[in-house]
Amino acid sequence: MANSIKSGDAFRQPENTITVEVVLALAEQQYLRRITVPSDTTLQAAVTASGLADEFPQYVMDGTFGIFGKRAAPDTVLQEGDRVEIYRPLLIDPKSARRRRARKKQHESD
Repeated sequence: MANSIKSGDAFRQPENTITVEVVLALAEQQYLRRITVPSDTTLQAAVTASGLADEFPQYVMDGTFGIFGKRAAPDTVLQEGDRVEIYRPLLIDPKSARRRRARKKQHESD
């Protein structure tokens, strides 16, 4: 049998590649791109390859990224299955927001 395919062969990815996810969560919608890239791909290169950098340059320009919820540098080399997260800038400092809520709660109870 020439060119016979064994079970599972059709689903194998090429050698020296990895599959990763690149995600961006906006207030109104979430974007997830699953891409296959060379095994030596950096976080920044994966963001570019996903197309999200072109669609949402305002969130990629400051270069704030993470992998599975932990901040990571753009030159971090990715591993199979990594989830690259593009972080949006904070609209308000978390400490300031907490103080404001505490003052409001205190005034409401007076």
